[in-house]
Amino acid sequence: MLEKLFKLKANNTDVKTEILAGITTFMTMAYIIIVNPDMLSAAGMDKGAVLVATVLSAGLASILMGLYANYPFALASGMGLNAYFAFVVAPQVGWPGALAVVMTSGIIFFVLTLTNVREAIINGIPQSLKMAVTTGIGLFIAFIGFKNAGLIAFDAGSGAFALGNLRDPNVLLA
Repeated sequence: MLEKLFKLKANNTDVKTEILAGITTFMTMAYIIIVNPDMLSAAGMDKGAVLVATVLSAGLASILMGLYANYPFALASGMGLNAYFAFVVAPQVGWPGALAVVMTSGIIFFVLTLTNVREAIINGIPQSLKMAVTTGIGLFIAFIGFKNAGLIAFDAGSGAFALGNLRDPNVLLA
């Protein structure tokens, strides 16, 4: 049954390999189950509700990807966009307003995808700019990690970030 459904032999794989790959993929992405609710709760969202939504949406999206597209891709929340949502957008408009922005942008991207405009826009962006945006998102996530770990702290006197208390055992452990 699995052979017919997923064309395992045609894809040069077997059930054992796919199960091992699935477990490996889950283990590399499991941090999202903890980090996503923690990050979004900083924006005021209920941590338990976000945890359930994270697990259900990732599970359903990954299952649909396998059944509909026959691709072994695991889908889950993107931490870069979640950080932007929680620490940039939500403080300005509140998390319900930020969710409205996300829904509106989702509808716009869906329409752009149906009309192939999205592909034209992506192809029009220089590769160097794509790499710069990716790097910027990575640095933003690292910045949030440093702040949450206490490695850097906001100095109200100077209005800038400064090195955290490196004598604090919790900071040293981070």
